[in-house]
Amino acid sequence: MLIEALRAAADFIWGPFLLIPLLLMTGLFLTVRLRGLQFSQLGPSLWLALIVRREPGGRGDISHFQALMTALAATVGTGNIVGVATAIALGGPGALFWMWVTGLVGMATKYSEALLSVHFRETDPRGEQAGGPMYYLQRGIRSRWLGRGLALMFAAFAAVASFGIGNMVQANSIAGAVEHAFGVPVFLTGIVLALAVGAVVLGGIRSIGRFTGVFVPLMVAGYMIGAGTILVLHADRLPAALAAVFAGAFSGTAAAGGFAGAGVLAALRFGVARGIFSNESGLGSAGIAAAAAQTNEPVRQALVSMTQTFIDTLVVCSFTGLAILVTGSWQEGLDGAALTQQAFLHGLPGDLGPAFVAVSLAMFAYSTILGWCYYGERCIEFLLGARAIVPFRVVFIVAVYFGAQRSLDLVWTLSDAMNGLMALPNLVGLLLLSGTIVRLTRRYFADPEGV
Repeated sequence: MLIEALRAAADFIWGPFLLIPLLLMTGLFLTVRLRGLQFSQLGPSLWLALIVRREPGGRGDISHFQALMTALAATVGTGNIVGVATAIALGGPGALFWMWVTGLVGMATKYSEALLSVHFRETDPRGEQAGGPMYYLQRGIRSRWLGRGLALMFAAFAAVASFGIGNMVQANSIAGAVEHAFGVPVFLTGIVLALAVGAVVLGGIRSIGRFTGVFVPLMVAGYMIGAGTILVLHADRLPAALAAVFAGAFSGTAAAGGFAGAGVLAALRFGVARGIFSNESGLGSAGIAAAAAQTNEPVRQALVSMTQTFIDTLVVCSFTGLAILVTGSWQEGLDGAALTQQAFLHGLPGDLGPAFVAVSLAMFAYSTILGWCYYGERCIEFLLGARAIVPFRVVFIVAVYFGAQRSLDLVWTLSDAMNGLMALPNLVGLLLLSGTIVRLTRRYFADPEGV
């Protein structure tokens, strides 16, 4: 009964009448107010994020690049493998187009979250930078009771979500993938995974930043090499796959093979929903990592942070989606990880496909746990104070072990709802503070030295 009620709540929150249109409309609104900044400044932003990487003399705990990699660690996860496959299975090839649209408008949202997070961040009792939606909601909104209320809501929802979608669900995905591919018992995976998480997160954000700064680029590059190999080997089918994406986005997809067929609304709904699930634009979580960056200019880190959505959705998700399409696997009636594994089985030489997807899924999910540990830690600190940080880390590590043991429907459903609910106060804050976002942005670009 409880699970059914939570599932109904989650379906409503993530349905076509509440969160999805609100997320899209907020992204479009910010895109207009920022005059399409994500398009005009994408090149300089990628240069700043991937080549310059750090700001000498900036106040903060980790570099621009490490903050970006920490945020990418949390978002480049099962959504890039499972979510893309589910979107195409339910919405047809056109769903990939709407994932792209979601990513493009989501870049403006991500930029805004990061800008406000750095602008309103504080120095905590340990001398570290603390920021994110809970801080800019509390400090930025003029009405104290409204700002404080929204901040507490966000922190509470995000703290609960960190144990679900950011921890136990990911641990269970890793254990299942490793057991299926290599026959490793889940209890052993749980022990190793808990130790691996503890070795990184007990050192705090500096330890997480150093590790993700090395691990995440290698993880993403390795996956893209595998998916890219499929695209090269099936290059002759790529034009037809791209044509199907654009045609399916506006005219639907006819039934074929095991695929039931999808209309335009299905492509739109599942493309947008899975795109948001993948890049988390609008949820506010990435702003927590952005606030730790070593910078004296909020706009500069915001430009770096918006590349996260571009890399996650426009690059990694595209590689997955196109691999599924060029191999024809989307027409075989499969869904989720099984569909992606089938695509890689068909696309890569020999029998490497399923094992490659299993390893990639494990790496993606592991990185998600690391990023979400920091998010949850900051939310708990906001709610209970700095003394709660170490106990939170210990409980979080223990939860990894138990999450690996069995699928927890209650945890998944609860965290899915909490993940959606944390977006609501954040989106309200972004709309109320859009004037601040525009003012800080214009001030920065009006200064020749700023650009």
